Amino acid sequence: MSDLDILKNCKRLAILGGTFDPIHYGHLVTAETVLKELDLEKVLLIPSGRPPHKQNVNISDNEHRYLMTVIAAEDNPDFIVSRMEIDRPGMTYTVDTLKTLRRICPKRCEIYFITGADAALQISTWRTPGEIVKMCKLVIVTRPGYDKNGIEAELEKAGIGLDRVVFMDVPALDISSTDIRNRVSIGRSIRYLLPPNVEKYILKHGLYVYMPDKKTAKKAEMIIKKLQKALSQRRFIHTRGVAEESVRLARVHGADEKKAYIAGLLHDCAKDIPNKEKTELCKKYGVEIDKVLAEQPDLLHQFLGAELAKNLYGIADKEILDAIRYHTTGRPDMGVLEKIVYLADFFEPSRRFYEGRDEIKALAYKDLDKAVAFSLKHTIDYNENKKRLIHPLGKSAFEFYKKYL
Repeated sequence: MSDLDILKNCKRLAILGGTFDPIHYGHLVTAETVLKELDLEKVLLIPSGRPPHKQNVNISDNEHRYLMTVIAAEDNPDFIVSRMEIDRPGMTYTVDTLKTLRRICPKRCEIYFITGADAALQISTWRTPGEIVKMCKLVIVTRPGYDKNGIEAELEKAGIGLDRVVFMDVPALDISSTDIRNRVSIGRSIRYLLPPNVEKYILKHGLYVYMPDKKTAKKAEMIIKKLQKALSQRRFIHTRGVAEESVRLARVHGADEKKAYIAGLLHDCAKDIPNKEKTELCKKYGVEIDKVLAEQPDLLHQFLGAELAKNLYGIADKEILDAIRYHTTGRPDMGVLEKIVYLADFFEPSRRFYEGRDEIKALAYKDLDKAVAFSLKHTIDYNENKKRLIHPLGKSAFEFYKKYL
């Protein structure tokens, strides 16, 4: 039986979509408020697949987000959880979801689509907003002080009449998924922000990098604050993704998770420094600039990053410093932590898709050496196609690891 078969006889339905990474009490209060205020039969909770507005954002695995949503909704018979978007290939758009539901629900079923005031301020950028409101009414969830004039102007821009919109105040719960993820990553409590069973699921599966060690959590918090100033938003998202992926790999391969997290956070700490300044800092810290580095100064960031990690971030651990120093080129006979950070940088979730990425990621959780061999080959092939020089370390690393292909 499909998770949507129950809707075949539903006459009044609301949809609440989102990444739900993780789902929390703010989502659930919104769903319950709309359910009761509009006298609905069901609220359909839909974890998103690949939303176009979050392509550069690190999002957890689809199955984790789906299962957390199921757990959160399990004690409310009026909530249904669907995997229709996470199972749909390619980008996921609201208009496509509504078309599917219109085929399932009775012809006269009243459907309401729940969205927040912030999202409503961008509704003209949605795919075919006019077609969306032909299939449903919008429920715009508001809080005191929201920009009603701005929303109405945006609705007019999108060609949506106010007769297709319901404005609804909900209890102001100042909870966000981003804050929950950040709290977990530095070992702070998330109790009372989301259902207890969802919290247990997060901790059991090591989502968002749970770090109970107070000393490490304090160190990580300091690093994160500095990195937020030193890196662009996109680079910072990537950095967090590498840190989290490194911990997951460390857990599977028996490496030190705390070291993996710190190395992942700092691997690109020099990435956004202008190339001219990178060169000057390399001279200051005694980093040798060979022919390849002189022609491709972007590669300097791995060597300079290790020096900055040591001198600006207070990292003395050789394993961490080596993982940073060789995370781009690799080198022969890398240590476990070096391989982990090298691979995490290669396929963390916010990375743009490339052919072979998912295969290398799956391999990395089984055999680090084979995954390194395939990723080195991919990197060398890519750079040769771009007519770029290959750094000697990359060449020698491939010669060492190609036996695992």
